[in-house]
Amino acid sequence: MPKRFSGVVVPMITPLNTDFSVDIEAVERIINMFSVNNIHPLLLGTTGESCSIAEAESNRLVQTAVRAKGENQSIYAGLVGNQVDDLIRRGNMYIELGADCVVATLPSYYTLTPRQMELFYTQLADSINGPVMMYNIKATTQMTIPLEVVEKLSKHPNIWGLKDSERDYDRMKTCIESYKNNPDFSYFCGWGAQSCGSLQLGADGIVPSTGNIAPDMYGKLMFAAQSKNWDECVHWQTETDKVATIYQKDKTLGQSLAALKVLMYSKGICNKTMMPPLTELSDIETETIMNNFKFTLPLTS
Repeated sequence: MPKRFSGVVVPMITPLNTDFSVDIEAVERIINMFSVNNIHPLLLGTTGESCSIAEAESNRLVQTAVRAKGENQSIYAGLVGNQVDDLIRRGNMYIELGADCVVATLPSYYTLTPRQMELFYTQLADSINGPVMMYNIKATTQMTIPLEVVEKLSKHPNIWGLKDSERDYDRMKTCIESYKNNPDFSYFCGWGAQSCGSLQLGADGIVPSTGNIAPDMYGKLMFAAQSKNWDECVHWQTETDKVATIYQKDKTLGQSLAALKVLMYSKGICNKTMMPPLTELSDIETETIMNNFKFTLPLTS
């Protein structure tokens, strides 16, 4: 029986108008595109420029996604920041707006001890009136949530899982083995290149940013995994890796997010606008990305 939280959860880009307001029509378009492919959106994650989106626009984003969601879609809302009371307030606001779960990243200004990490998530889980998940992403926080901390927090009745973007195979395997039989705690692999591998080991779900531009591929990848057709799953892993390379190779995280919006712009999904301090790619970079992507269009149609 599937757990409460499972499947493909794509960290959705935040589509913006040129005045930096949330593009409501693009949000609806993306949510519908995800729904058709049995994909759930994670709003306000790293791919969604969460640390730069103001509260009012964040609320509009969540509200629009909840209104547009399909019958079987879950809406995940990210919590990113350094002020704990504000994160709790926002978390409760997102739940009130209809989000199914909030996904919290560690505060990143100070390096936290394992005990401080445990207390942080415990405080959130005790105070937010809806499901909470942990989000481990060393690339932005410069910290790793230790597995012993994850184990302690997995016993909290309001902590429902871990989204883990650490590129550590042994850690991934240990987590999957530890929680695959726990009905109240889900493990999501946020390492795109291990989407198929993690599912084969028994992960509950995957969180690939490339799903923004190739949702159909990830829908097929997950269907193959659920059918235990691993050759087919590997095939779609290979194809999604090709798409990921186009916008990620030799780029900083911020540049890759701008390149991802270029790809989505090329398919008429949203604008290329980035929220400061991030910036759009240059005209030359944009043209190169779009030309490279043309070779993969038959695969993503």
